[in-house]
Amino acid sequence: MARPISASTMVEILRAEGLTVHEVRDWRTHNRNSKGPWGPVNGVMIHHTVTSGTARSVDIGYDGYAGLPGPLCHGVIDKRGHVHLVGNGRANHAGLGDGDVLRAVINETTLPPDNEADTDGNRHFYGFECVNLGDGRDPWPEAQKEAIEKVAAAICRHHGWSERSVIGHKEWQPGTTDPRGFTMDGMRGRIRDRLRGGGGGGGGTKPAPPKPSYEPFPGSAFFHPGQRSPIITAMGRRLVAEGCGRYENGPGPEWTDADRRSYAAWQHKLGYRGKDADGIPGRSSWEKLKVPDVRD
Repeated sequence: MARPISASTMVEILRAEGLTVHEVRDWRTHNRNSKGPWGPVNGVMIHHTVTSGTARSVDIGYDGYAGLPGPLCHGVIDKRGHVHLVGNGRANHAGLGDGDVLRAVINETTLPPDNEADTDGNRHFYGFECVNLGDGRDPWPEAQKEAIEKVAAAICRHHGWSERSVIGHKEWQPGTTDPRGFTMDGMRGRIRDRLRGGGGGGGGTKPAPPKPSYEPFPGSAFFHPGQRSPIITAMGRRLVAEGCGRYENGPGPEWTDADRRSYAAWQHKLGYRGKDADGIPGRSSWEKLKVPDVRD
């Protein structure tokens, strides 16, 4: 859970990932925010356009069509692997989907079947349309698949998410089939490898990653029963990554005993004992945990 990325930061992180980015018309102020909330954001959703041709696909992504005004996504990824940014804010791409899927994305757990349409996805997901007819025959060039991987990894890295925060439209909304032509499990594997520093499946020289920004220590008093913050979610995900997770469900935004036990395991891992390993974060252990900045 996090605040949406600003337009300037979106351009910065995508280019830092090695992507060619095109800014389309007035994309920085082009959105559907007047029709509903935008954020908190929880994940990245991948689609195919059911169109051919870059220019036509980008225009539809920006303008929409009769009955469904644009933007229809935040970016269009063409077959060359270029990213065309067409919207910044709420976009008409996800529609209503399964609230159980959203909870799994937030908790970064296995996705359940999408058998309901009870939750507004346009509020919670960045959306990227990929130029492809979606007929199972139109090819997916490696440059395009690598761009999907890079886009998703850049956003996940910024928010401190793992590859489990990336889903396909077909995993969200009953009856949808996009993206068709590659598996989302395979794409998540590529994203996971990139986030771990191994690059993806595309080869070539991997650009230097953007300089990470970490959440400053909020003070020990911040961590108390009833406290809710995306900082706690980000902390929990780092604890899981360090092998210290003691969660049956989550991590989530509310401070719980599972967070305390997980943090105590981290303190023990660092060599702290006694009252120094009581599960309440201190400055030294917090700075060593390197919790991603969630304030943007």
